[in-house]
Amino acid sequence: MGAGLDSVLGRAVALLRAFGPEEPVLTLAELARRTAIPKATVHRMAADLVELRLLDKVEGGYRLSGGLFELGLRASAERSLLELAMPFLQDLYERTHETVHLGVAEGREVVYVAKIGGHRQVAAPSRTGGRMPMHCTAIGKVLLAHADPATQRAVLTGPLERRTPHTVVAPGMLRRQLDAVLEQGVAFEQEESTVGLRCVAAPVLDVSGRAALAAISVTGPVGRFRPEQHVAAVRAAATGLASVLLRTARTVPEGSPDLP
Repeated sequence: MGAGLDSVLGRAVALLRAFGPEEPVLTLAELARRTAIPKATVHRMAADLVELRLLDKVEGGYRLSGGLFELGLRASAERSLLELAMPFLQDLYERTHETVHLGVAEGREVVYVAKIGGHRQVAAPSRTGGRMPMHCTAIGKVLLAHADPATQRAVLTGPLERRTPHTVVAPGMLRRQLDAVLEQGVAFEQEESTVGLRCVAAPVLDVSGRAALAAISVTGPVGRFRPEQHVAAVRAAATGLASVLLRTARTVPEGSPDLP
């Protein structure tokens, strides 16, 4: 049996993924509607997930439980990456006092592993554990520029969502931006994911210097933030993290669960 809605596991995953950042609590009826799973089945599975500490039963319905957070922290690759990256992210924040992100590629999207911002951080759609399309974010462009040809082709030939009036949705123009990323070592975003925000990002490269293990960015508001002024700082943070990852990979035995 596959892992789709015909399997117990597939249905359980569908229930957990039905929750979004803007709607942390969902009713039983809404869960059934979003997943297309019969209401009686949702009721039974939700009770099991509550017992397993993957859902909480609260006033108004259900919400994701802290047990999922614990499982997320045990995800070895991202956990190790975050532990090694945090000093560089904190240093970058201290140098810029703007919002700092660490992201990795998953399919055609960016997954944000970390987000650091102070009291004056701007309202941004990014969040730790959240996703954004590659083509409209600086981190995404960096990751896409260093991605394999199949991933690049899938993004460039697929629909490019227009998130703002400034989003680049012409494949030819996006391809030129990706070429510029490889030449300059950084990517820029000019209000392409969110109106009013600018961003600069640099890749955390592997030992070959061609593939990006992750990317680091700094984001700020149009009124005060000049991304070109932070190129050196972002590059330094990304290069420093890449060096640490390389040293760690050389000293930790192959197959260790803590390898980045």
